[in-house]
Amino acid sequence: MRKNEPQSRPKAERVQKCGAMQFGDYVAEWKAGRRDLGAALVRQIDSLLEHRLYPAFRSRRMGTFDHKVVDTFVQTMERNGVGLATQANAFDKLKAILLDAHRLGLYDENPFAGVKPPQCNPKRAVIPSPAQLQALRTAGDDAFRLVVDLMSGCGLRNGEAHAVNINNIVADDVYRVTKQVNRTTSPSRTSPNGPGSW
Repeated sequence: MRKNEPQSRPKAERVQKCGAMQFGDYVAEWKAGRRDLGAALVRQIDSLLEHRLYPAFRSRRMGTFDHKVVDTFVQTMERNGVGLATQANAFDKLKAILLDAHRLGLYDENPFAGVKPPQCNPKRAVIPSPAQLQALRTAGDDAFRLVVDLMSGCGLRNGEAHAVNINNIVADDVYRVTKQVNRTTSPSRTSPNGPGSW
């Protein structure tokens, strides 16, 4: 018993300290300790925190999470009509945070045990026919037609095509993608896949 005391005391102190922390404070420490987070991933996490996780859990004490709390969170997103991709991303981030706390010994049981995660099944991509593409190229105003040409001709995604500007032309035949429009964060942000050239 005495042999185990030096090991159990730090764990008990850690559990007591972390269990009393609010979710928002714990996440701040969790983020600070993650050296593997690139700038784009930090922005994605911050967006999910501000729009999904903090409204639900910011002031909740870390010691009060269990599978029922997590399941209620998933059901609330479903009930509110949150998109499946956003549900899956929010669930994954919450899981990363709470499993970190679980590894520290904060929970006796995995708070995700038995919880059914949101199922994101992307629809099959449909490539427009040449006739459909020609119709798109003659529809709308100049800005719309430019976006269509950039997406179909250069393979840019929607947000990347909308963020195009002449400052990213690095040669007569090379355009470097560094930004994309993101309606949930800011008018434009760095591409999550990093710079790419076409």
